[in-house]
Amino acid sequence: MSVDPQVQQLLDAIAAIGGAKTTAMSPQEARSGYEFMLSRPAPAEDAIATEDLCIAGPEGDVPVRIYRPPVQGAGPTVVFFHGGGWVIGSVNTHDAQARLTASGTGAVVVSVDYRLAPEHRFPAALDDCAAATQWALDHAKDLGGSVDAVAVAGDSAGGNLAAAVALRRRDNGERSLAAQLLIYPVTDASRATPSYAENAEGYFLDADTMRWFWSHYLGGEAPTAESSIIDAAELGGLPPAVVVTAQYDPLRDEGNAYAQRLRKAGVDVTLIECPGLIHGFYGMTDYVGLAAKESARFLDAFRLLLA
Repeated sequence: MSVDPQVQQLLDAIAAIGGAKTTAMSPQEARSGYEFMLSRPAPAEDAIATEDLCIAGPEGDVPVRIYRPPVQGAGPTVVFFHGGGWVIGSVNTHDAQARLTASGTGAVVVSVDYRLAPEHRFPAALDDCAAATQWALDHAKDLGGSVDAVAVAGDSAGGNLAAAVALRRRDNGERSLAAQLLIYPVTDASRATPSYAENAEGYFLDADTMRWFWSHYLGGEAPTAESSIIDAAELGGLPPAVVVTAQYDPLRDEGNAYAQRLRKAGVDVTLIECPGLIHGFYGMTDYVGLAAKESARFLDAFRLLLA
């Protein structure tokens, strides 16, 4: 399938604007541009109630934003980690995705403003996300749900962090999570898959930018199974997963490969491959009809795991 026409219109508009590439910017410049491009006010009639607070993290307070959908009775809790290559992004840039996760699943969503690289390199972001997940488990009743219905979710680098949190909890013998939603996740530091060559540039996220992200995240250190999660020796005993990939995404093949490894290890996996779409489509549901359709499809699958 060719690129969805509405996606192509978006790509053409981005190309017409031009501007410096992310790789030519400092992390601070890239963050400012990303915030300007993606941060927007909540819909005027949105029914999701929000609350900003700080929780205790391993190196100080970690800001989180809690989203409460208008549902009756106890429900699940989803700890959400934003994308942005571990270098850019925030709860503000991913406010729409967190709201959509809450409304699409009926879950209370805890969106985490974890520390960013290169000021805070691996494993700082993972440490913050692991601490936030434990906080959600400890406060599940206060959040309106059960400790048995706490899950993790994230897009791109956030998908990497969600999967890494699940791996760490298993390896530490901690309480297992109810599920994991990995939306076009980063899983492989090698960047050697065919989709990296096929979709190297022209589809919003490009191969050079991923190299830039990895360089800032690891700071020259070798990847481990907690960063390049496809390299984990064993994937058995992990929570059931919904894994989402997009056709025109450099990360497509590594997401598919991680789903296949999970399934081979005996994990219950729903792999949702989205033709015609690009990396980042979960943030495009307001103006790309196919993105809205596919997002509803994977949220339905995730909601079933949380039931």
